[in-house]
Amino acid sequence: MARRKRHRHQPKPPALHEPSRWRLQHGDFTPPVREADPETGLTVPRRRAIDTLGLMLSRGTIRPAMHAAGEAFRGAFRAAAFNRLRATPLIRVPAATRETLTERTATAREHVARAMDALGGPASPAGSAIWHMVGCELSILEWDARQGWGGRPVGHVQAQGILVAALGVLARHYRL
Repeated sequence: MARRKRHRHQPKPPALHEPSRWRLQHGDFTPPVREADPETGLTVPRRRAIDTLGLMLSRGTIRPAMHAAGEAFRGAFRAAAFNRLRATPLIRVPAATRETLTERTATAREHVARAMDALGGPASPAGSAIWHMVGCELSILEWDARQGWGGRPVGHVQAQGILVAALGVLARHYRL
């Protein structure tokens, strides 16, 4: 008896103007906004990735001042070069002439250190939440899975409460 060939359903090719399935599992996007491309002048749809702070602001969990404080901390954190991901230099500089800490980086590190002191230090729940969720940009669930106090895991609701409280302290620290 001859077997019939099964025809497999060919998946549709992904639309190039839509985020990929892989990218969508890492967070939401704003609806597309049509803007003129500065280089070509053509109108193109642009989407912005929504991070934890943006999501909390849109849901009304935090106030705009708290969001601004989080963004200010994130900017200082990036300028201080505390993030774990670093690009490989295209031209390798010999160790003898390698540039040391720049003035901008040193100033940003001082800002981050003062903010962490206001939060109770990096070992405190608020300091750890801001460092990891705002600085390193972990999600609440990722931070919740990693952290624990007294040998017990922190729940999602408690982790979000710690972040909201820490953002309130940070907003007060930045006088927003």
